[in-house]
Amino acid sequence: MLSLEAIQQRLAAYLSQQWQTPVEVESISQIFGGASRDTYRLRVTSSLGERGLIVRCDPPSSLIDTERALEYGAYLAIYPTAIPVPEALYLENDPVWLEQPFSIMAEIESGISAVADLTAAQRASIGQQKWHILGRLAALDPVELGFDKLTAVPLPMNCASEQLAYWARVIADDAMHPQPIAAAAIRWLRRNLPPAPQKLAVVHGDYRSGNFLFEPDGAITAILDWEMCHIGDPLEDLAWSLDPLWCWESPALAGRLLPPSEAIAIWEKSSGLRVDPLHFTWWRVFAALKGLAIWISSTENFQNGESQAAILALAGWMMTDRQNRILLDYLSVHSKHEYGGEL
Repeated sequence: MLSLEAIQQRLAAYLSQQWQTPVEVESISQIFGGASRDTYRLRVTSSLGERGLIVRCDPPSSLIDTERALEYGAYLAIYPTAIPVPEALYLENDPVWLEQPFSIMAEIESGISAVADLTAAQRASIGQQKWHILGRLAALDPVELGFDKLTAVPLPMNCASEQLAYWARVIADDAMHPQPIAAAAIRWLRRNLPPAPQKLAVVHGDYRSGNFLFEPDGAITAILDWEMCHIGDPLEDLAWSLDPLWCWESPALAGRLLPPSEAIAIWEKSSGLRVDPLHFTWWRVFAALKGLAIWISSTENFQNGESQAAILALAGWMMTDRQNRILLDYLSVHSKHEYGGEL
């Protein structure tokens, strides 16, 4: 594994080649907390001026197996729209530079990601923006944006079943011991598949508090972490954003920001779509199962020594327990669903 100093030197050489002018990396620091990429913040100077950059580098193992080209392509596609994202600059697959593939984006030089210490007024403002942006994303045409060149376009009727099959396979492949709650949830989800979505949309895949930057008294400045994006049912993103896991000590506030009913109303108005409570129940249960699959995978990565990142161990222990409890709460209510399916 390269030292921070070595990464600094190699990135200076890489940028000098790309920009055809000498580049100095004045400072570099690692941003901790991410689970799918090693992330670094740079301050660089050259004859072109001074600017901040963010480098996302593939680690030997990550919490989520993702395709860097998809994430990078998503930034390129979304950047010209009204959805705020960083500008994508380079995607480098040759490991000669950093021993792993990496991407480089322009740094968003203002904004924070933590919502825990916001005032009530700030929570209301940021929450309104959060679900308005998600609604606007749902309203976009993924093919017009070029996402059909980045990822498969599912048949509308298959959106739910394909996502369920993917995450059920993750659990089957990575579980280190029986997962009876997950098995019960998978049975229920298979028996109660929802109808086709109102429209196909770009699904961010991890739209939650912590994955966007904002000014506490101003605007959301960037939506981050598109590595799980795909084309699908826009209700998938809405359900994920409302998962109780993101509430922590504020169970009445989705993502610690707004009551779920308010978040849904904002999303409906901004997207022009309607949330059918019956169909949305399926996506709420699915979101909890997907979260559980991610934490199960992190446990496997840590236990097998593929990574010693502390965040994987923490997720595998604490998050798995919490997500199981969320699933149990859902299944205790919906074990006999209006669709007729039982566990």
